[in-house]
Amino acid sequence: MTVLEAIVLGIIQGIFMFFPVSSTSHLVLAQHWLIQRGSEMPSPDSPEMILFDLVVHLGTLVSMAVIFRSSLAFFIMRLWRGLRTGFRAPGQEGARERLTLRLALLGIFSVAVTGAIGFPLKETFETVFARPVFIAGTLTVTGILLYWTDVLPRRKRRLTDIGPGTATVVGVAQGLALLPGLSRSGTTIAFGLFAGMKRRWAAEYSFFIAFPTIMGASLLQAVEVWGLGGTVDVGLLPLAAGFVAAAVVGIGALALVLRLLYRARFRFFSYYVWGLALLILVGHFQGWLPDLAG
Repeated sequence: MTVLEAIVLGIIQGIFMFFPVSSTSHLVLAQHWLIQRGSEMPSPDSPEMILFDLVVHLGTLVSMAVIFRSSLAFFIMRLWRGLRTGFRAPGQEGARERLTLRLALLGIFSVAVTGAIGFPLKETFETVFARPVFIAGTLTVTGILLYWTDVLPRRKRRLTDIGPGTATVVGVAQGLALLPGLSRSGTTIAFGLFAGMKRRWAAEYSFFIAFPTIMGASLLQAVEVWGLGGTVDVGLLPLAAGFVAAAVVGIGALALVLRLLYRARFRFFSYYVWGLALLILVGHFQGWLPDLAG
């Protein structure tokens, strides 16, 4: 993989990580396209390219840290104060600290649910990276979910109302979104809304649990690739270039998406992913987007 290819893929990740149209599917399709035109990068379903995908996902964590810096700083500060006092502070301050602890535990539980789904199905999910027809199908499902979020009645569940049931629903959504074509942000936000969460809290909870999920998945994939000697095929410089490109571009993309979410405008993304799914099917059956599996 060249540095220029890595930057292009990083830009794609930075945009589509937050546009709820599945960044992974766009990365896979771009990799298919580049390989068909002579690129020597590894196949999209190889451990090396899955590692690259996870590294550029890490880049978008930087984007989230920038956009949600106030909420993250508040959360970390309250959690730290609570740990120092044993969460026994009196009055409103103590209530906030205990709520922070509760949300942290619920977030960990959501990530555990994701892992319970993702680990057993890891190999199955990875085979989809090389099969455009499956990606077209999951993109279609993403479009349905996004359209549905816009027509839901007003959601009323606040942070104080979130419990294990809601955490389970969002964790399941995130586990299913390991499939290329199912948007992680779109699917988790949609399931949060289905569980009754207000739009703001569905978005913040979705991105909150992305931090441990993406970092954990990246670490596991790095260990796997290191054992196979796969980092040589990608190179550290392309990995760094993709990371930086995803982080910078992701800041603007996330700010725009949050505006559209709060105004219930996700249906516009539905039309896009349905059109993309149709284009993928046409390309596959016309022969210019073949399977790369096996």
